[in-house]
Amino acid sequence: MKNRLILASASPRRLDLLARIGVVPAEIIPPAIDESPLRGELPRALALRLSIQKAQEIAAQNPGSYILAADTVVACGRRILPKTEDEQSAQTCLDLLSGRRHYVWGGITLITPTGKIISRACETLVQFRRLEPADIAHYIALREWQGKAGGYAIQGYAETFVKFFHGSHSNVVGLSLYDTMIMLRSAGFKIGG
Repeated sequence: MKNRLILASASPRRLDLLARIGVVPAEIIPPAIDESPLRGELPRALALRLSIQKAQEIAAQNPGSYILAADTVVACGRRILPKTEDEQSAQTCLDLLSGRRHYVWGGITLITPTGKIISRACETLVQFRRLEPADIAHYIALREWQGKAGGYAIQGYAETFVKFFHGSHSNVVGLSLYDTMIMLRSAGFKIGG
């Protein structure tokens, strides 16, 4: 098998995370899919479905390569939070997350050069401390929330909001390195080569 990996993601965070484990994609090709949840779709199912669709879209034009795709979904209970694109949506998400536990679901899909599809869902529980209006106003002014699922980036200032978490920290950033390493090794991808 070729040891050529394509990252199906536009996320610089996923690229940085892969570099931590010695994986450098041969190419980065962001997929163009509709990421809207289906009616009644649960957060875990959404994260998995989107990662599979992203990987399949890129695999269709790139046979014979490893294709790695991921998606991150932030949810309070069954409620799926958006990727925040404006200050109002960021404010709404942070108000909702203040003082509460929430789940971050990471869907990861790897398609091997032979076309085999391997998928996993990674779950991380996060609890924010109670946020004061000044905390939220400051965070919105920092603009770290732009394009982030749930309106925050744990690898930035928002880490000061986290009272505790259970599970993979890298999953909240954008890609569970634990799960990714297991998937790549089990599929025969040589790390560092």
